[in-house]
Amino acid sequence: MKPQNVYIHYIAYLIILIAGCVITTSCDDDQTYAEQKKAERRAISSFISLGTLQTDDEVGDTLLYVAPITVISEEQFIAQDSTTDVSKNEYVQFSSTGVYMQIVRKGAGTPLNDSVPETVLVRFKELNIAGDSLQATNWNAYYIAMLDEMTVTKSDDVISGTFKSGMMKTLYSSQVPEGWLIPLNYINISPQTDDTEIAKVRIIVPHSSGQTNAISYVYPCFYELTYQRWY
Repeated sequence: MKPQNVYIHYIAYLIILIAGCVITTSCDDDQTYAEQKKAERRAISSFISLGTLQTDDEVGDTLLYVAPITVISEEQFIAQDSTTDVSKNEYVQFSSTGVYMQIVRKGAGTPLNDSVPETVLVRFKELNIAGDSLQATNWNAYYIAMLDEMTVTKSDDVISGTFKSGMMKTLYSSQVPEGWLIPLNYINISPQTDDTEIAKVRIIVPHSSGQTNAISYVYPCFYELTYQRWY
């Protein structure tokens, strides 16, 4: 074989070898992500079956309690006038996103206006389901006047949102998790007054609908949220 042909064959071999390594690496990465998603599904399934109890170790106060959950379909949810039976600890599962939602209180006021940006204030507790740990909250005495503020817009049943200020923006980004926006399709929002019962929901959010850190590291979160309209 001529030296030139040997060189050409050698280059071709290297190209094939490099291509194989790239494909193998991609498959390994895909498998790793698949394993992460499988672990996430297991964590969510366990959380639904067992719930959680988070306490303050210093004083023993209960910070968050979630009983075992009863999952209902979207069809049943709609048949119940888009409500969940809190006495049965029902959560509706949205098949398109994997988000589970319980409406604790539908709230006073009115739904979001269509095509008009609105300011919504949120109190939240964020539990890392995979780690069974309460990792962020503005729902305590220290943050009593520091609600998270977001601008939301509803257009043709699609809701988008951006954090203007608050803990979520500081910890993660200005991007409002998709899971936080889903309840706004089913609740009413109003300003907080002494005699107003504002909307309250509980949601399980897989990483794909979560905050930026959850998306990057593939873990699910549980949230307890209240929503109120800015005056």
